Amino acid sequence: MPQTPYAAALASRTSASRAAPELSAFIARFQLCRPPPARPARNQRQAAVLVPIVCHPRPTLLLTRRSAHLRKHPGQVAFPGGAADPQDESLIATALREAHEEIALPRRLVEVLGTLPALDSVSGFRVTPVVGLVSPLARFIPNDDEVADLFEMPLCEALTLTRYHPLDIERRRQPQRVYLSWYQQQFVWGMTAAIIRQLALQVGALDQRRVSPAGVRG
Repeated sequence: MPQTPYAAALASRTSASRAAPELSAFIARFQLCRPPPARPARNQRQAAVLVPIVCHPRPTLLLTRRSAHLRKHPGQVAFPGGAADPQDESLIATALREAHEEIALPRRLVEVLGTLPALDSVSGFRVTPVVGLVSPLARFIPNDDEVADLFEMPLCEALTLTRYHPLDIERRRQPQRVYLSWYQQQFVWGMTAAIIRQLALQVGALDQRRVSPAGVRG
């Protein structure tokens, strides 16, 4: 019996994770390491973003650059995501729906690993990052109304903590630390940089720690 597209994609992702020690290490450490507790919420409006890890032999982190004409955060590097809709069954469903709307990523080609602690955004949302493995068979089509560009960043580079430089600012008379980073010509900062840095803190930088499928070693 021929494989369905979903079965073929799943087989491809499984094969990739077995063949790529870097991806196997990431998956093992993400599943074994408990995330830190979320900070007390200031915002009540719920939103979610997908943190898409594409399962190439050398895995990558998929990022978007928002359209310049958007009212909020124009031109900024971001993850696909947005506000929760009443019909969403969960915040994971929100992240998957938004990824489909923004970059035409089919839900069937995403395997959700879990979530990171929610963060408060400056636009008034409580944002939950959803970490997902994406089949290398996926073909991304940006929605021109929301997304100006797509790019992939090697996962090992994304999870290198020294890439993220702190900047202390004052917002609404409250001190706040933001993180800044560059990848090629892309400027990554704000919530996007904070999410990637939090993921790196949770799993450990891949260039400093290795995890075997049989266990963890520092």
